[in-house]
Amino acid sequence: MSEMLDCRGLVCPEPVLRTRALVEKKPEEVEVLVDNAPASENVSRFLARSGYAPQVEKRGESLWAVKAARAGVSCAAAEEVIAQAGEEAPCRTLVFLSSDTVGSGSDELGAKLMVNFLATLPEMGARLWRIVMVNGGVRLSSTPGPALDALKKLESAGVSILVCGTCLDYYHLLEQKEVGETTNMLDIVTSLDLADKVIRV
Repeated sequence: MSEMLDCRGLVCPEPVLRTRALVEKKPEEVEVLVDNAPASENVSRFLARSGYAPQVEKRGESLWAVKAARAGVSCAAAEEVIAQAGEEAPCRTLVFLSSDTVGSGSDELGAKLMVNFLATLPEMGARLWRIVMVNGGVRLSSTPGPALDALKKLESAGVSILVCGTCLDYYHLLEQKEVGETTNMLDIVTSLDLADKVIRV
């Protein structure tokens, strides 16, 4: 059974929410139409996590078709199997960055403090699970310099980095992003809920 979903004109996180509702029917194949690149990435990633094999096809200036066929065990199902096997999950600490500086007063000093903060995060070891960037924080994923270098090192060490797609679009940084996954508000809220500890900067 194949299902079609038209999400053009919908803002984050509505395309993912509607895709989730569609996936709950367990169709063999789905096709989701969206009108912006962040939505195509978010829907594609959600489908992959839900046990589908997505492919994104650009059909025009502002039309993307995300096609996916059922592929196998979803990430959520795999996590459930691990939990039932009695595996103990490590403490998950999430760092929430809503600015590209630390504190208020001097932006120059705040930028230096942010570099120091990011460079020190590896000291948390395995507890550091995910970094979420929203609003001005997304500039850190797109501006060359020591902050971006520190984020790349964290990502290569296995830290998950989520970057708000709506925020990247607002600041015209979609093409400049060099680290992390473009994400949506549903993923952000879910991450905050799943985290054992949240550090807000």
